[in-house]
Amino acid sequence: QVQLVESGGGLVQAGGSLRLSCAASGRTFSTYTMGWFRQRPAREREFVASITWRGGIPLYSDSVKGRFTISRDTAKNTVYLQMNSLKPEDTAVYSCASRTRGSGPYDYWGQGTQVTVSS
Repeated sequence: QVQLVESGGGLVQAGGSLRLSCAASGRTFSTYTMGWFRQRPAREREFVASITWRGGIPLYSDSVKGRFTISRDTAKNTVYLQMNSLKPEDTAVYSCASRTRGSGPYDYWGQGTQVTVSS
């Protein structure tokens, strides 16, 4: 089992920045990919970004590319999401997830952290 705990959410004005953190514990040695997802009001959960745990190779959705940066600290078992140039449409609950494979569904999920961007 892997436990994921997010932090860093909050209220920010449009154009501002936030950095989310996701600390992993448990059987983290089996992690292959970690990702960030978000669920905006009245919409389905969507992919935001992911990173391979060993190689650090990032992947972004088109909606955040150029504004968000995903990174990881393997010594701390933590993945980060630096969010810049935030827009009101970025308002969502952001969750991190991990999986033991390079593709397919994610195995473990955090509880999520609220990000609210005011206009």
